[in-house]
Amino acid sequence: MPHYYTLGTIPDKRHIQFRKADGSLYSEQLFSTEGFSNDYSLLYHCHPPTVITHVEEPYSVAPTIAEEKMLKHRSFEGFNVQPKADYLESRTPVLVNNDCHISLAAPQESLTNYFYKNADADEMLFIHEGEGKLLTQYGEIPFAYGDYLHIPRGTIYQIHFNTTNNRLFIVESFSPIIFPKRYLSKYGQLLEHAPFCERDLRKPQQLVTIDEAGDFVIRTKKKGMMYHIHYGYHPFDVVGWDGCCYPYAFSIHNFEPITGRVHQPPPVHQTFEAHNFVICSFVPRLYDYHPQAIPAPYNHSNIDSDEVLYYVDGDFMSRKNVTRGMITLHPAGIPHGPHPGAVEKSIGKKETQELAVMVDTFYPLQLTEAALAIENPDYTKSWME
Repeated sequence: MPHYYTLGTIPDKRHIQFRKADGSLYSEQLFSTEGFSNDYSLLYHCHPPTVITHVEEPYSVAPTIAEEKMLKHRSFEGFNVQPKADYLESRTPVLVNNDCHISLAAPQESLTNYFYKNADADEMLFIHEGEGKLLTQYGEIPFAYGDYLHIPRGTIYQIHFNTTNNRLFIVESFSPIIFPKRYLSKYGQLLEHAPFCERDLRKPQQLVTIDEAGDFVIRTKKKGMMYHIHYGYHPFDVVGWDGCCYPYAFSIHNFEPITGRVHQPPPVHQTFEAHNFVICSFVPRLYDYHPQAIPAPYNHSNIDSDEVLYYVDGDFMSRKNVTRGMITLHPAGIPHGPHPGAVEKSIGKKETQELAVMVDTFYPLQLTEAALAIENPDYTKSWME
């Protein structure tokens, strides 16, 4: 996970008196996503982060399931999700199970008049189109096309866009999102064979302390319900913090592909993992260099996982009629592979410029009503000559 980091002003030791210029105490807060048993950070607030003035009636934001069980290949036109002004209203769940929710979003405006906190899930926002800044208690993280933004559960944030045409691919994980264990030393450092390293992670910067009293709404999502909780002080009143649990950015363009003489299996593309699913990055790379290599992927009988591929950019030689923002779902239980003619066409090719994000889940995904509204109905027959 991200290594130790600190911003702002903090006391010499944890859990001791830390006083303001007027002699009053700063308020210390421990932030962790797994109790007291895993990575954490300590934040120092101008005011206690507990001052709730009132709470509005909650309402449901749970996705509406259209199909709980199915066994056929599916495809969805992600860019057919219509843009909406509000950031939260634009988030559209399309594929869900008990381990993760996969959503698409096309927000047109920055989140400025309220704050958001996902109290259930780590969030991984992939920026397909747009640029701006993620604002948190930990500081600011600029983002642009191709960035993954990892936001630990419970993080209070706003997202400010410099653009109006924004497209996000979002994975909510109900367990912590971490780096693959095989990439990490026993001390948590990314190892030499990992396809990226700590230098590639962009941590929060420019901590701005906002010491203001007022009415600050934090929209908090918990168990499929949205709560509007009003606080008496600005949540970004942090003067300093340190620790190992914080949001960060990682660009897919900094993922260094692992290649070989013959076709490499999908785990070489793995970037993150969580309980019962993984996230992989397909990036521009040289093809296999065995003299008789077949660059196209071989047919795969995925018996134990659903495979979701989100197409970002480039030419996908294994698929026909691919569009930007398309999602394919190849469920566990039936094989999938390259479309007719793709194998022969790939022979002799030296490289690919494809860019895609893959999510493999080890338990079946369910389709929402929003997914059916953007489905390509004939995809299941696309392997016919």
